[in-house]
Amino acid sequence: MKLIRILQTFLFSVLLGAQVFIASSCSNDDEPENIGFGTVTGTVTDDTGAPIPGVTVAVTGMEQTVNTGNDGKYTVNNVSMESHAVTFSKTGWLTVSVTVTAKKFNSEKVATANVSMVSASAKITGTVIDAKNGNVPLAGVVVSIGASGTATTGNDGKYVIENLIVDDYTVTFTKAGYVTVVKTLKKDAFVNDVAILDLAMGGTELLRGKTADALKSADKWYYNEYRGGRNADAYPHWDWACDYMCTLDFVGNWEEQNEGTTLRIRNDEADRANPADLDVFDSYVYGSKKITADNKILSLRVRTHNADDAAPAYFGVQVIDLSEAEPVNVKIGDRTHGSGDYADYDFDLSAYVGKEIIIAAGIYRQATGDYWKQLVFRAIRFADRKVENWDWLPGTEVIDEWKLTKETVRSTMPHTKKHFTGISPVSGNRDNYVDAYRAWRPVNHIAAEWSFVPLKKDPEVFPSEGYLIKTRNTPEVNTEVPESYFYAKFAIAAGSNQLTLKTRNFGSNYTYFKLTAISEDGTVTHIAPSSNTAQEASAADNGCWKFKHGAGDTGSPNDYASFVYDLSQFNGSDVVVVFGVYNGEPDSGENKLLFYSIDLN
Repeated sequence: MKLIRILQTFLFSVLLGAQVFIASSCSNDDEPENIGFGTVTGTVTDDTGAPIPGVTVAVTGMEQTVNTGNDGKYTVNNVSMESHAVTFSKTGWLTVSVTVTAKKFNSEKVATANVSMVSASAKITGTVIDAKNGNVPLAGVVVSIGASGTATTGNDGKYVIENLIVDDYTVTFTKAGYVTVVKTLKKDAFVNDVAILDLAMGGTELLRGKTADALKSADKWYYNEYRGGRNADAYPHWDWACDYMCTLDFVGNWEEQNEGTTLRIRNDEADRANPADLDVFDSYVYGSKKITADNKILSLRVRTHNADDAAPAYFGVQVIDLSEAEPVNVKIGDRTHGSGDYADYDFDLSAYVGKEIIIAAGIYRQATGDYWKQLVFRAIRFADRKVENWDWLPGTEVIDEWKLTKETVRSTMPHTKKHFTGISPVSGNRDNYVDAYRAWRPVNHIAAEWSFVPLKKDPEVFPSEGYLIKTRNTPEVNTEVPESYFYAKFAIAAGSNQLTLKTRNFGSNYTYFKLTAISEDGTVTHIAPSSNTAQEASAADNGCWKFKHGAGDTGSPNDYASFVYDLSQFNGSDVVVVFGVYNGEPDSGENKLLFYSIDLN
């Protein structure tokens, strides 16, 4: 009996303690009844430390705002001493917001919040018209550049997004019932801090999600070969570090796989109600290309996943000629493939010789419901005939063993850009490189903008100092045929006839390299630099130069060696420019030519 009473007393004590703990916990969670009021004060300056007057200062939870004086100072009274966002805004400046917490109020009940603002006098403006209804102004279009700003067109179709810095922007135009349009605006579009971006919305879709207006800004397919995938088939021509197809513009469901860059049917649960459609691509890749007699045959090297002969993948090529008064989508040919083995299919573009056209290659949804097919692109190639297997592009070589043909030189499109970088904004490796390669697109990375030809050796894609090509450690000495090279074509003219390469190398060995210019008639000219800033540099055999220079990285760009080339002898001509690395000494290891930047001016 005594034991029972003891246990009862113990349990009562435990329960009473629990009640006290719960009550105490609830009490601690409540805000104090009187949190007190204080003052928020501070100074607003620009990046030089000069005060900015007339800045509007707003504190969350308070209706009234204050403005900074001529000395940039402000004071906000009667602010509850808890967390607040304090926002600073002024036309022509980037809006800044800081957080003031209860702990920032001192013993005198004053919290100090000083800020520096960035001048932002730039703006994007324009007019949106309705292509569905006689090109009248289109109201109610939401124009957005993300967190930096949004505007809506008025009855006059006009919009303005202000308080910006001069920078690259992605501008999205959205309105219910109209195809969303995304435009890229570059820094150089701003003139006197104003960029004008007009748009016609509501045109007919020529490709899924793309009107004629949207297709005008399509990526250019300058070159005649694009390779995709990770597998090292016929290394080094086919290898993950040499294949950059995934830098092209893909639409829909796609991914990079070992076997190639893969278009897939959009087959998430919400997509399974999509109707079958053998006229409109479900997913596709597209670009703008000039067709000539030398590249009039398009060859696709493909295989499939989730398909067989009984249920193949349906795919094809479509062409849009934007020079037509009323552009339409023309199907060049439809194909089916249901095998995991590669096959080569050709498409005749002869009807478009002499024209620059939009070319799209894609996969069709053949059935509604749970329909899942994958079409793997291993190669997209253009030539005067069908290209098969792992072959190089056919034709007559400009220089023996270079694999660069006269047909390719003639039909390569002149590049429209003049600045290129070798710095990758994102790094990666063999198993995870797609995001890195895609990050090359907006920065004009050389591997996305020039054509890379790995004759004997693969490159190093992601060094922090830049992209580099290199030699093998071999006893073979050859200053006529490079280990690998980059090429691009340019229209040479006054103001665009001086090329500057910023580079470096590593170790105690010389790097042998040369710049070669190839005219459209096949004439080859090796160009010596007119000046250079390398630590050591001199002419070598067969037009090569050898150099040593161990300085330069992203933190010290001025430390790279500059090699400057005068191309004025080609003024008025389109010329293919080639940078190659050569094995100039036997058994000398991997000698490296690094690309930090290339500029044509």
